[in-house]
Amino acid sequence: MIDTNAIFNIKNQTEFEDLALQVFKFQFENNSVYRSFCDLLYKHPSDVKTIQDIPFLPIQFFKTRTILSSKSSVETTFTSSGTTGSTTSKHHVTDLGVYIQSFTKGFEQFYGNIEDYVVLGLLPSYLEREGSSLIYMVDTMIKASKHAESGFYLNNISELKDTLIKADAEEKKVLLIGVSFALLDLIETYTFNLKHTIIMETGGMKGRRKELIRTQLHNILKDGFGVENIHSEYGMTELLSQGYSKGQGVFNCPPWMKVLTRNTEDALSIQNYNKTGGINVIDLANINSCAFIATQDLGRVNKDGSFEVIGRFDNSDIRGCNLMVF
Repeated sequence: MIDTNAIFNIKNQTEFEDLALQVFKFQFENNSVYRSFCDLLYKHPSDVKTIQDIPFLPIQFFKTRTILSSKSSVETTFTSSGTTGSTTSKHHVTDLGVYIQSFTKGFEQFYGNIEDYVVLGLLPSYLEREGSSLIYMVDTMIKASKHAESGFYLNNISELKDTLIKADAEEKKVLLIGVSFALLDLIETYTFNLKHTIIMETGGMKGRRKELIRTQLHNILKDGFGVENIHSEYGMTELLSQGYSKGQGVFNCPPWMKVLTRNTEDALSIQNYNKTGGINVIDLANINSCAFIATQDLGRVNKDGSFEVIGRFDNSDIRGCNLMVF
């Protein structure tokens, strides 16, 4: 069994790679779906010497299989949003404490103690359904905040406007975390000139508005909120860790998470830096499910380990791996 404390105390790349290889061996032995996937690729722990050798499980498996490496009872199941009739992803979590540790320590890594922030959540599309890992995270942050103003704002944007202006004027540290379309709705009604507030978008128009390219979206939001940079969070139902961007769409990971890119023509081939490819994520906080995920995002990894998200595959773009279903 892997000690979860070791995951959140990784200090350097060598420790990360050593632990990732241990986690791979553990999940190969304890996760039947992942083991079957590795067997089809003829990948055994004896063949895996570096993290580039590790097989990455296509994220679609979370829609059709139960992905577990733990025999403990499931505490909760996070589900993805989906259009009517579509199959949603299910991430079965056997230890919510690991998730709480991951997002708390991950936020601290980049922004400091969440207790110091007024946390304002503007996430209507997530609040309207159950099972959102993002809502669980933001709700826990709101409860950890030492400020009475912290909370979710669904249909009360007038109150949100007043709270935002007042807290910023009082020079409190404010985090406004919201889905893109709701942030756009807010600045179409009110304009701001904020000096002490972080605006963090979690992506997605959720079918409410036309999709915009990131630079266009961020420019509109910067003008509307009167801020220099728009921050972003990179997370998903199938991961228990998040990457953060403080501007320009360049994300960084906490020490227990790493992004690689795979060749779009050969899904089993990991690319060098600065090449556009499919985003693969190693998230060691996924110790009890699967830590090695091939996402449907397209991106590029920089030499310092930071990464950019460029877009998504559509179904016609996914090539080079015929093992999506077995």
